[in-house]
Amino acid sequence: MAKPYPKEFRDDVVAVARKGQASLAQIAKDFGISEGSLANWMKQADVEDGRRPGLSEADKAELREARKRIRLLEQENEVLRRAVAYLSQANLPGK
Repeated sequence: MAKPYPKEFRDDVVAVARKGQASLAQIAKDFGISEGSLANWMKQADVEDGRRPGLSEADKAELREARKRIRLLEQENEVLRRAVAYLSQANLPGK
């Protein structure tokens, strides 16, 4: 995977693109990035600024951490469930 561009660089490119003095294709060419990257950066900047609905970077990070925590808790729950089943089998009469 390619190394992401620094946030400052992306912010600068988006600011230039928002001025509307040149086409997105020309701006992307001038900065040495793809048009698709510029379009994605513009969309994300609109989300961050509240111009478009969607998840901000902070929301995405929080959601990623919450999913990681849920996965860990589910694994711990499964371990405990198996331990209870094992221990209840050991306490059955006749063994």
